Amino acid sequence: MADYVGVNDLGPGRNFIDENNDIYTVLDISHNKTAMAKMKVKLKVKNLRTGVIKELQYFGGDKKALIFLSKKSMTYLYDDGSDVYFMDNETYEQVSIPSERLKWEMNFIKENSTATITYYENEILGIELPVKVALKVVHTDDAVKGDTVNNPQKDAELETGYVIKVPMFIKNGEMVTVRTDTGDYDGRA
Repeated sequence: MADYVGVNDLGPGRNFIDENNDIYTVLDISHNKTAMAKMKVKLKVKNLRTGVIKELQYFGGDKKALIFLSKKSMTYLYDDGSDVYFMDNETYEQVSIPSERLKWEMNFIKENSTATITYYENEILGIELPVKVALKVVHTDDAVKGDTVNNPQKDAELETGYVIKVPMFIKNGEMVTVRTDTGDYDGRA
């Protein structure tokens, strides 16, 4: 038996709902109440299967079925070009996820790093990364003396192949912290 919750009680990032056999996470919620009409609740949601973001609209008293997802910590093994392989840290079972579903996440994962795999029943929906990861700079140009006006930045290639903007003082071989939500430099590691 599914748990139902009023749409007024849904909140960003804490609930997963079922709408026409699709699983959505709530990104934002807004309420609109006028004197002559029922309250309308607009939900900005993200489809966990496709990644599409859209808006759903309900009335104030509507209820939605909650979906409960399971999460498991797994170790990244390798990418063979078509699939990305992870290993369960407890059972040593391996699972694969198509590479095209993890294009953004692969910018921040290196071999033997840990990621959280999200499941709905036996279906893998995706992975969650830590908010920040430490990665090694493998190539960047040296800073030029006197080039310090207005917070200058330069390109730096990380060990995963991802290129970010870093301050001029960062050198090859240094570890930097990168935000996985924006892909931006966050500091030295």
